[in-house]
Amino acid sequence: MARSKSPDSPAPTGKAGRGPTAARGRGGSTAAGAKAGAAQGTSGKAGKLDKNGQPKVGRLKRAGNQVRMIKQAYSLTRKNDPKLPWIMLIAFVAVAAVVELLGILFGSPFLFIPLAILLGVLVALVVFGRRAQGSAYRQVEGQPGAAAWVLEGMRGDWQVSSGVAGTTQLDAVHRVLGRPGVILVGEGAASRVRPLLAQEKKKVARISGDAPIYDILVGDEEGQVPLRKLSAHVMKLPRNLSGAELNALRKRLAALGGARMPVPGGPLPGGRQMSVSQRQVRRR
Repeated sequence: MARSKSPDSPAPTGKAGRGPTAARGRGGSTAAGAKAGAAQGTSGKAGKLDKNGQPKVGRLKRAGNQVRMIKQAYSLTRKNDPKLPWIMLIAFVAVAAVVELLGILFGSPFLFIPLAILLGVLVALVVFGRRAQGSAYRQVEGQPGAAAWVLEGMRGDWQVSSGVAGTTQLDAVHRVLGRPGVILVGEGAASRVRPLLAQEKKKVARISGDAPIYDILVGDEEGQVPLRKLSAHVMKLPRNLSGAELNALRKRLAALGGARMPVPGGPLPGGRQMSVSQRQVRRR
């Protein structure tokens, strides 16, 4: 009697046991994994983005950029201020000597050496920043657009509209919007700028509501604000508006538009435009 095969015999193993469906499933999963890996690799290469959608810059690269800007600012300032290296050296030596003398009095001269070096470098950098700022102001003083350049470099939430009014002699009125209210800054000949300030003040008062309006005339005469003190003068004004009131005022002033006259993008001392590095140093 012939022996019949059992219906429950195990299926063959190996490649023979893989049907077309399994093969297709594995192939599909492999393709999907490859696509996912490629997408992951692409996103990894793209890097992280900041809130503005721009690639983030690493800390080392950012520090290198700052060092390059400081070097550029130092070279530019040294051309206009030959005494800068000696003044920085004197400041460093004087501060370091004072700190080291304190260390000797306390009986720990070697422990105070790192502190003396750090404080000396810090004071030298502060002196460098002040000299660079003074050099930059001396270069732009009296140039058309100097006040606008100073206003645009202020730190904080300020909206500057350069050249909202002006004359053919490059006298200009700039409008600054901030927490104090509306600030109108005029630069040029006082006899020509004062009527421009009065006209612009009336125009702004029609739509500004109860927001305060300040008018400032840049100059060295009595009742005027020197260019080197303009930024500090504006930032010391009292904060009269809240955030919501400031946003509402911005929307109302948007109807007045921006510049109505060609104002230089920055002062041109000696035929040169101010560099970014000098502006960075001035902000510090």
